[in-house]
Amino acid sequence: MSNDDYFAKNNEFATWLKEEKNVFFSDLLAESARELFSDFIKAWNKGKLDSHYYEGIATGPRTSHNWNIKK
Repeated sequence: MSNDDYFAKNNEFATWLKEEKNVFFSDLLAESARELFSDFIKAWNKGKLDSHYYEGIATGPRTSHNWNIKK
């Protein structure tokens, strides 16, 4: 994986941010997100992430906001 996969692996990255760094993707400035994505890539390429990252994540946590949508 490389920096070119920023959009393709965004769900996995957003999940990693929340699980490993306790931060939401939406709370980051673009430059900070790109720097952290570089750290994510390094861990990914070394095979150091939990298996669920490699299996694919359909949707990642984006924001801490609770939309409170009624059903």
